[in-house]
Order: sequence, then structure tokens, then C-alpha cells
Amino acid sequence: MTEQPRYLEPDWFTRNVFNRAVRRLTRLGASVWGSRELRVRGRTSGEMRTTPVNLLTVDHERYLVAPRGTTQWVRNLRAAGGGELRVGRRVEAFHAAELDDDAKAPILREYLRRWKFEVGMFFAGLDADATDAQLAEIASGFPVFQIATKA
Repeated sequence: MTEQPRYLEPDWFTRNVFNRAVRRLTRLGASVWGSRELRVRGRTSGEMRTTPVNLLTVDHERYLVAPRGTTQWVRNLRAAGGGELRVGRRVEAFHAAELDDDAKAPILREYLRRWKFEVGMFFAGLDADATDAQLAEIASGFPVFQIATKA
């Protein structure tokens, strides 16, 4: 039997209030704690899809983490291999490479250090002080993409 990918659907408030507010602020050029509007081509429709994301920088490398698991934006990004990040009028095209589970622990730790107040509920009680073993145990449920600007 194949295990279903982990996915936590956003509630009404998140979808209709929080995400919309962050998206509007980001479109106006106000990044909220590193927020960006992710634009990625839909894997079946071919249309551009948008969602607010938190862009994480660790040791001069940039990452997108999916705290809710295998979301639609994750599936679309896997299929497209890249997309755009937007803040205000600034649009940056990028390539994405998904990390293997064994490389995720330090990235998840930094993500929790930065945004635990916002996403901590999705991490089964773990925080930035979790051991590498604890983070490795949950890593498969949290897609992580390293992004690089298109030349």
C-alpha cells in the first residue's frame, strides 16, 4: 500500500483572510517577514497560479519550505521546475531543485527559528531546538526547494 503524501488543508480564515492580506501587501511591495508571491504554472491548466510563501535564506542559499506538505503549489513547482517570486513590481524568475530528505534538517530548523510563531502548529510540536534525528524523522512530510535565479 502506498502512503499518501502529507497535506494539511488551510482553514477558511487562512485562505480567505490571512493569505489574501499577505498577498495584497506583497503585491504592494511590503514583504511581511520575507514573504513573496509565488507564481508557478499549473501542471494541468497551464495557467499561472499564485500563493504567498516565505522565502528563507540560509548561508546565502535560498529555499522554499512547504509547512503544509504536498500542496498544489508544491505539485505545480515539481512539474514546472521553476517559477517566479514577486514583491511589488519586482519579479524574479527562478529554477527550483527539491532537496532529499536527508538534507532537510538544517533548513527545517532555520525555518522554524524564523517562522515558528506562524507555522509551528504544522511541525508536530518540534521547534528550532529539535535534534537532527527528530527533524529527519518528519522531513519526508515537508517538501523543501532550493531556488536559484534564472540567468
